Amino acid sequence: MTPPRRQPPESATTRLSRLLDMVPWLLAHQGVPLEDAASEFGVSTDQLVADLELLFVCGTPGGMPDDLIEADWEDGRVFLGNADYIARPLRLSVDEALALMVGLRALATTPGLVEHDAVARTLSKLEEATGAIGAPSARVQVSIDDGARASVLGRARRAVADRRRLHLAYLVPARDEVTERDVDPMRVVYLDGHWYLEGWCHRAEDVRLFRLDRIQSLEVLDVDGTPPPQAQPRDVNEALFTPGEEDLEVVVETDRAGAWIVDYYPVDRVEDLGEGHRRVTLHVSDPALVRRLAWRMGGHVRVVSPVDLATSVAVGAQEALSAYIAVPSGLET
Repeated sequence: MTPPRRQPPESATTRLSRLLDMVPWLLAHQGVPLEDAASEFGVSTDQLVADLELLFVCGTPGGMPDDLIEADWEDGRVFLGNADYIARPLRLSVDEALALMVGLRALATTPGLVEHDAVARTLSKLEEATGAIGAPSARVQVSIDDGARASVLGRARRAVADRRRLHLAYLVPARDEVTERDVDPMRVVYLDGHWYLEGWCHRAEDVRLFRLDRIQSLEVLDVDGTPPPQAQPRDVNEALFTPGEEDLEVVVETDRAGAWIVDYYPVDRVEDLGEGHRRVTLHVSDPALVRRLAWRMGGHVRVVSPVDLATSVAVGAQEALSAYIAVPSGLET
């Protein structure tokens, strides 16, 4: 006898979508039998009860009894209360609507976007709802639209699709140097707020990620760009940064308040100095990241090497302090 095929587990997104649909429907059908409600949403009665048990501990921030959704189904009929705020249509403030419209306009200009029609329909509805109030968002689009970056993104995507090799002029922030390299493109990905080209770099003879806003020029070559068999894409669910030969090695010392950077940033070595102090070695592609970290931590993270980076951190901190201390002319008391 063939065992029954197991159903794949339900995703959190699917369940959340059902719960958001379920609340207004149950509010409009108070006292509906469990079986009828389960049939309405295409689930078993056991699943419906599990959903109601979850709704019972959901609500607005605070966690007090009056903040939580009230659900009762013990007599076989479902009653829901204290959930009107979910059943009401979402109302955006003017600032929220404008921000959403600006983002949608920027998204609509992205080359290769599959859902252009969906973006256009959503934007049209927002424009209709906001009327004259939404007009400023069209002007904001001009300031955020980056034609050069869109061009690089579009050509990189076409090179991936056509398996064409790319020639890049790429800025390496760690050395403030523009390097020339040939790359066999593998994919274009959006990670942590930036577009990246992943490909086999013939200069490094390894897979590399290139931030599109650091590509000074991009030329599509009339050469087959199929990556070699050893070129494997990295797992984007893991840390985005992996040290490369062009990255700068930095040594910093932290106290207890700065120890969290070991868990937050990919590091190479950690040495315990006692009393909560640590010496941490890490690689960075952009020294500015370390400078900003040291300034933000206010002495809890101290740069040890390289010396020129430590000096620039100290000079920048002194300049900032002087700016705070200085009294503007004409304001003396």
